[in-house]
Amino acid sequence: MPACSGQGRRRQSRSRAMEVILSAQALRCSVEGRELWHGLGFSVRSAERWAIAGPSGSGKSLLLRTLAGLVTPQAGEIRFDGRPLTAWRLPEYRARVVYVMQRPALPEGRVQAALAAPFALRVHRGKHYSDEVARGYLATVGIDGTFLEQETDRLSGGEAQIVNVLRALLIAPRILLLDEPTAALDPARTACVEALVQAWLREADDRACLWVSHDGAQRARVSDHVLTLGAAA
Repeated sequence: MPACSGQGRRRQSRSRAMEVILSAQALRCSVEGRELWHGLGFSVRSAERWAIAGPSGSGKSLLLRTLAGLVTPQAGEIRFDGRPLTAWRLPEYRARVVYVMQRPALPEGRVQAALAAPFALRVHRGKHYSDEVARGYLATVGIDGTFLEQETDRLSGGEAQIVNVLRALLIAPRILLLDEPTAALDPARTACVEALVQAWLREADDRACLWVSHDGAQRARVSDHVLTLGAAA
């Protein structure tokens, strides 16, 4: 697989205020009697890129899972698109707010089939998998379309993560929650993942992403805002 053809670019600043699409208000979470956050709040606007920083054990991944509706906070409220999370049917919410984990689990078969699989779910009815769109994303990072014909069990860890991220992008969510997606990747594969996310963001102004990363240099590349949990990372 060739090296990526480019890095993600910072979105140009915009003169008009962008709408808040995801917000947290007064979130609280404790694990085994230790409080991780209390009164945590922030607002993510359209077109914004956020990084989440903090030392190990500060609850960065837990925060993403909470925002994804996978964990219920002990106090506080999450709102998406003007409605409390509790007012959403979870499948519909998770189709719009997509969580990408660090270690992907891909089905056996060709990459193309793995990318198309989510479109069989009822929540994505009305959407259709497009080889052309998938190849377009791959082209932005210098990957030939024949990559779609590879078997998933023959992919390297970096290639599997590229498929994992691309699968999330193709269903066109409003919010992407990225949980250290490049932590185990080499610099070339890291650049591919970063560039894919930036290409997705540039397609529409009503999208945003939150990215957990221990790497300060990466946070500077992929974000315009940083939320730090606990002491500075």
